[in-house]
Amino acid sequence: MEQDIETLTFEAGLRELETIVARLESGDTPLEEAIRLYERGSALRQRCADRLDAAQARIEAIRLGADGRPAATEPFAAG
Repeated sequence: MEQDIETLTFEAGLRELETIVARLESGDTPLEEAIRLYERGSALRQRCADRLDAAQARIEAIRLGADGRPAATEPFAAG
């Protein structure tokens, strides 16, 4: 049984996406299975992109002090 995409870490999602791409590129996957894999791969790609966007927003939220060094961070609620 496949793990819910929302519970996967970024790294696990990326690994699964790479596996799906390799299976689809092999050309040996029956049509119905290829469609299912494509749909899951699309959802995984979106989840990974969302996680990267959230990480970038967290990095950008770092506040710099007068000396130019990170002084504090603003909480960021990732979706």
